[in-house]
Amino acid sequence: MAKILIVDDSPTELHVLQKILEKHGHQVLVANSGEAGVEKAQANMPDLVLMDVVMPGMNGFQATRQLSKQSQTANIPVIIVTTKDQETDKVWAKRQGARDYLVKPIQEKGLIEHVNMVLSG
Repeated sequence: MAKILIVDDSPTELHVLQKILEKHGHQVLVANSGEAGVEKAQANMPDLVLMDVVMPGMNGFQATRQLSKQSQTANIPVIIVTTKDQETDKVWAKRQGARDYLVKPIQEKGLIEHVNMVLSG
């Protein structure tokens, strides 16, 4: 299956998402900040990144923009996973290079559907 990087500053969210993805056979990497997420993506070249938005330091929009602008990581799809449910946030996420947008709390079925859809291109 796929190698997926989860970037979220909440240990609870990291655990929940990791458990769901591993249950479905994915290899999971985790990072607890935008900066660490960008570094892990560059070092490990995951097949997909699940990116929280609200984090201290570099937020998820900034990290997504950095990944999508660097030639090395530009082809790694990013799904924003956040509590922010405004249409403007969704539009902004797409402008930063995000492929998809999910609103927390995440349901297993929906997460796996979106992950499979983005991974299949």
